Amino acid sequence: MTPEALRSACETYFYLKTTVAIVEDDGPVREILTSWVNLAEGFCCVANFDSAERALAALPAVKPDVVLMDINLPGVSGIEAVRLLKPLIPATRFLMLTVYDDANHIFEALAAGAVGYLLKRTQRDDLFAALRDVLAGGSPMSSDIARKVVQSFQRKEAPPDEAKLSPRESTVLEMLAQGFLYKEIADALAISLPTVNTYVRRIYEKLQVHSRGQAVARYVRTHPGPRE
Repeated sequence: MTPEALRSACETYFYLKTTVAIVEDDGPVREILTSWVNLAEGFCCVANFDSAERALAALPAVKPDVVLMDINLPGVSGIEAVRLLKPLIPATRFLMLTVYDDANHIFEALAAGAVGYLLKRTQRDDLFAALRDVLAGGSPMSSDIARKVVQSFQRKEAPPDEAKLSPRESTVLEMLAQGFLYKEIADALAISLPTVNTYVRRIYEKLQVHSRGQAVARYVRTHPGPRE
C-alpha cells in the first residue's frame, strides 16, 4: 500500500487518527516506532523511511500531521531534511528523535523548523505525551535538553528586529519559550485566543521566522539562564 493510500485508510477507517511518518535508518528501531504508533490510540503510521532522500520524495504528497525525524541519516541529514520539507508541508510538525544531546544539533534542528527535540532513550509513554503536546501547540523538550540550549549561549544584545517587539509581544515570546500553549497564554494575560494569534504573527514577522521553534531558538540565543 502506498503512503497516500495508507493515509487515506487511516482517515477513512480509523476516524481521522493523527497521522505520523517516521524517518529512521535503523531498521529495528524503525519497526518498533512504527508498531508503537499503530498500537497507540488515536495514532496511525502512514509512512516510514530509511533515508531523508526517500522522505523528501514522498512526504509532500503524504502530508502527515507529525514526522518523527532522526538526525544521523545516510546522505542528507535529518536537520537538512526538515529545512527542505518545512516550506513544502508547513502544517506538518517535525519532532526530532535522536541520540544527539549537544546544543549545536538542538539549535540547528529548531532553527530548521523542528517544534521539539527528544532523545531516543525517551520512554514510550513520554514519546506519546510529547506527540500530544505537539498537536496541542507545544514544543516538547526534556528539561535537561532545554537547559543545555539556554546555557550554551552567551547573553548578547538583542538584534534590531527583536528590539522592535512591543512589551506585550516580548512577554508572549518569553511564554512561548517556556512552553506555554496559546490558550494558556491567553488565560494568563487575560486576552482572547485570536489576540494571542495576532501577537504571535507579529512576532514571526519582526523576527523573520516561520515557526514557533525558530522563534524560540532566536529567543534562547539572547536570553541565557535556565527557564522552568
